[in-house]
Amino acid sequence: MHIFGFTVPMETWAYAGFLAALTVMLAIDLGVLSRRTHTVSVKESLLWSSLWVAVGVGFSVFVYFAYTHHWLGLGLVPPELLPLPTNAPPPAEGPVIAPGLLPLDGVTATWNYLAGYVIEYALSVDNIFIIAVIFKYFATPPQYQHRVLFWGIVGVVVMRGVMIAIGAALLDRFEWVLYVFAGVLILSAAKMLMLKEEEIDLDRNFAVRAARRLLPFTHEYDGSRFLTRRDGRLLATPLLLVLLVVDIADAAFALDSIPAVFTITREPFLVFTSNMFAVLGLRSLFFAISAFLEKFRHLKVSLAFILLYLGAKIFFHKWFEIGPGENLGVIGAVLAVGVLASIIDDRGREITRRAFLGPDVERYAKPAFRQARRLVILVVGVTVVLIGIVMIVAPGPGLIVIPIGLAILASEFWWARRLLRQFKQQGRSVTRRARGLWRGKAGRGETKPGDH
Repeated sequence: MHIFGFTVPMETWAYAGFLAALTVMLAIDLGVLSRRTHTVSVKESLLWSSLWVAVGVGFSVFVYFAYTHHWLGLGLVPPELLPLPTNAPPPAEGPVIAPGLLPLDGVTATWNYLAGYVIEYALSVDNIFIIAVIFKYFATPPQYQHRVLFWGIVGVVVMRGVMIAIGAALLDRFEWVLYVFAGVLILSAAKMLMLKEEEIDLDRNFAVRAARRLLPFTHEYDGSRFLTRRDGRLLATPLLLVLLVVDIADAAFALDSIPAVFTITREPFLVFTSNMFAVLGLRSLFFAISAFLEKFRHLKVSLAFILLYLGAKIFFHKWFEIGPGENLGVIGAVLAVGVLASIIDDRGREITRRAFLGPDVERYAKPAFRQARRLVILVVGVTVVLIGIVMIVAPGPGLIVIPIGLAILASEFWWARRLLRQFKQQGRSVTRRARGLWRGKAGRGETKPGDH
């Protein structure tokens, strides 16, 4: 389609329509339902989050019909952008839809959208915990927190939209970028399993220090205002600083979640819409679950396993074909196990467990959870090591990935700690030899000109 002499892709209208509908829904939220500044109750939070989840899941119906009938060109993607792996080779005969394009069918697109939505929703739980920490750190009054989260959506839409566009452009031009995304997911999984949570000091945060240097801030809140006037000067309030920090935190989390969805589908419209609906649903759910996040102590292990699974799937897709429906099943099952384990292990349910299962339940439950944790670490660590071995055969930083897998295993198994020490010793030995050879070559290179 040509507008004012410029060629505009048909799918651009799909993005425009989605953003217009999103703007209308947010305007209703701000102008009608959130006109009064108040503390959002758990009931109201659950009601809004249920509404957003219903809209997000219901959008899959539109995805199905849009990609079945290819409305506005949706689903007409280049062959290399079809999901990895694809079990449907291009038809040898039949009408040509467009030069160099293959249709992405409605069923596959729907599975991919739902899988991306679930992944993004699950990974955003950690983001909620960080947002709660930010609010507590800056002593943000509860009645103003919804305003921060609402206007933060604007920054989320812009930042994530730019990041998705860049990611899609890179994948379109460089196939190996998908393996970079897979490596990012594996490293993120290792970080989730290995690093312990530490107290956050936001005063040392670079963004906080930069904002305080660039903008004049007041020392106290001025109601729900982001900007205020004092003695004729326009000053920023701490609420604006909280908004900036929340958006920056979301951008940091997007570095994990967006590559995760790109490993499911490389269709930008599906990545963008699944991201937006998941973020909107989680922001509404913040007030209901922020106080209970610590009870889901095993959910982080499930998220790490999902990231590892998605990263490994890319490296092994030539040998193991996993369809979009199976992807969603694996992700849902792993999340269910994490949530169920957290509920059973919740210390607040100790009285209920003893009442129904007897006083000796703790004696049997704790060893069982420890063995389950060892099993998860064994599976994750061995998978990372195998990926490193594959990357040695194929081009890739296998010598970096293998010790990461051994470090994961070393957190629970003595034999892994021994192997990791040996690996480090061999690495130091190889480094010394390489350094000696380099110095020898450098020395010979310096003496040759004198010989002539």
